[in-house]
Amino acid sequence: MKPSVRAAMFATYAIFGLNGLVFASWAARIPAASSTLGLGAGQTGTLLLIGAIGSVLSLPLAGLAAARFGTGNTVRLGGTAAGLAAVAVALGLVTVSVPVVAVGLFLFGSGIALWDVGQNIEGADVERRVGRTIMPRFHAAFSGGAFVGALIGAGLSALDVPLSTHLVAVAVLSLAVSLWTPRYFLPDTASGEAASDAPRRSRGSGLGAWGEPRTLLIGLVVLGAALTEGAANDWVAKATVDGLGTAESTGAVMFAVFVAAMTALRFVGGPLIDRFGRVRVLQAGLGSSLVGLVLFVVAPSVPLAAVGAILWGAGAALGFPMGMSAAADEPEHAAARVSVVSTIGYTAFLAGPPLLGFLGDVVGIRTALLAVGVAVLASFLVAPAARERTAATEALRTSPDRIP
Repeated sequence: MKPSVRAAMFATYAIFGLNGLVFASWAARIPAASSTLGLGAGQTGTLLLIGAIGSVLSLPLAGLAAARFGTGNTVRLGGTAAGLAAVAVALGLVTVSVPVVAVGLFLFGSGIALWDVGQNIEGADVERRVGRTIMPRFHAAFSGGAFVGALIGAGLSALDVPLSTHLVAVAVLSLAVSLWTPRYFLPDTASGEAASDAPRRSRGSGLGAWGEPRTLLIGLVVLGAALTEGAANDWVAKATVDGLGTAESTGAVMFAVFVAAMTALRFVGGPLIDRFGRVRVLQAGLGSSLVGLVLFVVAPSVPLAAVGAILWGAGAALGFPMGMSAAADEPEHAAARVSVVSTIGYTAFLAGPPLLGFLGDVVGIRTALLAVGVAVLASFLVAPAARERTAATEALRTSPDRIP
């Protein structure tokens, strides 16, 4: 492996890990924010939806930004926005101002969207250069960062450290790492390299990828996987607190259990995918996720709910990274397709969970989580769309000389 590729790989690990830590620093302590602001599940869902709107509005622009300014600068912009947003949310909590928190979450959602699409395009590029399946390990870094962030959140919650103080520290870390680390990313142009070795990033608008049936079906696969992961990120802690009558610190620990299971599967998932193929691994994971989700909802005790969280997290682990890899099978179209699939996935990841909050006001947030199962089942059914495909096999498939 060339030194430049190795450096880019480790830089990508760092960026994914920081992204997870920043996101979990907020997600693990949503109950604390709700308590400080005096909000119920539906009102909390409204706040989360505002953050999701920021992401949804920014996601279509993220691919364009990456194509025009490079993935490194896209990550820098996203990290800066997320850091400033964390300060704004902290200010809103100190002043007990819901509008200020809402503005902060809108900016936070926008920053996370830019950051996420940039890191996934870079990860897909690095994976192609390495020559084996490593995208799950990049997402394992995200989950590992989220696990650390959740544990820190649980510890600070137990010590009664204000969430505002926690978020300011996260902002400083986000700004420092996200601005410096992308200097080691792969170059955005292939000057000076052999064409066969150079990263090939699409410079087009990527709008044509929205009309490709396979790309949209991969997006649907990622939609179910992202929704189940996002629902857990936003609601596992609160569902544990409200549904099982536990302390906020226990809710944060339950979230950490979910993330730990996800991280473990993402770390070992690459060899499993290379051995059994994407479709089999996808369907096994989605099935486990569905079983774990139902068990978490119906469990009468914390230990049994934790078993459900483990199955849920393990099952949700590989859907998103496999979708990114599937979208990037053909290098010349990778940036556009990764952007489309990321947009679909992150829209579900960020916009779906807030809507569960409104349903939670009616049936309770634990019961509301069962709605996620419908999307998981749909993803299971269309999983064959993510089957491995290379530029060579696609050219053969579409060639006019192909023998039927």
